[in-house]
Amino acid sequence: MKLVRALQRGRKAVPSLQSQPARSIALLSRPLSAAAAASPGSTVARQQHSPRITLTPSSARASRRHGSSLAADEPLKQTPLYDLHLAHGAKMVPFGGFQMPVQYSSLSVSASHHFTRSHASLFDVGHMVQHRFSGPGAVAFLERITPASLGPLPVRSSTLSTLLWPGTGGIVDDTIITKLADDAFYVVTNAACRDKDLKYLGEQLAEWKKNHNAKLEHEVLDGWGLVALQGPLSEEILSAILVAPEEPKLRELYFGQCRPVMVKTRGGALSQPILVSRGGYTGEDGFEISIPPADTVAVTDALLEAAGPEKLQFAGLGARDSLRLEAGMCLYGHDLDDNTTPVEGALSWVIGKDRRDPKSANPFHGAELILPQLTPKSKGGAGVSRRRIGLVVEGAPAREGAEIVGPDGQKVGVVTSGCPSPTLGKNIAMGYVADGSHKAGTELEVLVRGRKRKAVVTKMPFVPSKYWKGTAPA
Repeated sequence: MKLVRALQRGRKAVPSLQSQPARSIALLSRPLSAAAAASPGSTVARQQHSPRITLTPSSARASRRHGSSLAADEPLKQTPLYDLHLAHGAKMVPFGGFQMPVQYSSLSVSASHHFTRSHASLFDVGHMVQHRFSGPGAVAFLERITPASLGPLPVRSSTLSTLLWPGTGGIVDDTIITKLADDAFYVVTNAACRDKDLKYLGEQLAEWKKNHNAKLEHEVLDGWGLVALQGPLSEEILSAILVAPEEPKLRELYFGQCRPVMVKTRGGALSQPILVSRGGYTGEDGFEISIPPADTVAVTDALLEAAGPEKLQFAGLGARDSLRLEAGMCLYGHDLDDNTTPVEGALSWVIGKDRRDPKSANPFHGAELILPQLTPKSKGGAGVSRRRIGLVVEGAPAREGAEIVGPDGQKVGVVTSGCPSPTLGKNIAMGYVADGSHKAGTELEVLVRGRKRKAVVTKMPFVPSKYWKGTAPA
């Protein structure tokens, strides 16, 4: 079954498209994923994750070392938008096995950051892995390998979750899971974890099928485009190219929801149905848009052309990283890893309320270790020995690996991400500290180039999020 068919099953008729000409209905019904060949043991991200990259040659090499899923002698891949990036003056760097834009000649990283907050930016996240799981066994399988509550999740809604290791409860990868129908899910995973995730999913699928008869299929949507339209003008820009009468309906699409739509490309041609999900990795209102291979360039170009450079600009990995850190969002491989549980990573909220029963017939991987961590030691539970926190640092910015020390000068933790905040004009960081040093307002110090810098534990997000939930930004 293909992606659009699953969308149709989630809602027998798409009201916003019912009044369209027969050509529009035919496009919605046409199988889209000739390029999405079935691939046993494959996986998908969200919405979203960006690399943490600075603009020095050494950091570009580091991003290749940490971010690439390819062997050193394998050529870097290109997203469908590679030529469009070059045409817009992109500086390309290796990340996740792909050549990706880190910034563009039109704007500095800081200027691009501010432009996203005040107007809108378009990010190419086509390097991420898009997946589809379907069949009667999809819910039970995904609830086995993640702590998400997927049965009660409304159709065409998304949730952030984590893939988990059996036994340890360590995070294999963070992921966005979207329910397309009662038995069909769209999943996105990180490009940098591609090989590890595919191996993990292959093993988990094989184990699952040994013990269960419920049909379960898995596809990797290779070749599909994925772009993130982020910023306060995002809704206006996307509405301008939607096929009427979809345009007035976009305001009714709230954070965490998705919808299949068609858009007008250059010359008035209609795209195939694309999947628009409201959300993103910047803390701003916006959309992540999954596009069939044949239409990726045309849809992206239509957005840029309709908005014009005064409203919309391409943005690269540099701005994406500072935006996500201001939004308090994790970057896998830095703020999360195989040895960190969701509770340690301050992600307890991804564990569904109905998934917290230790006597569950289908416990998620690592539940025996993770569930006791939910209750602090002071209340009789196992608790955790360390916690992920945010910091505002005085003086020079604290980068990944900087030690965090307490009032007595003893090490209490380590920074995992850090940068100057363009929005706040302060240095911000994320890291892990010993339990007890994690409360907001706690005064600590960070060692930056051998010098102690004052730091204060700060609640995240550092910059208030502006997700559209139907009322005031929240």
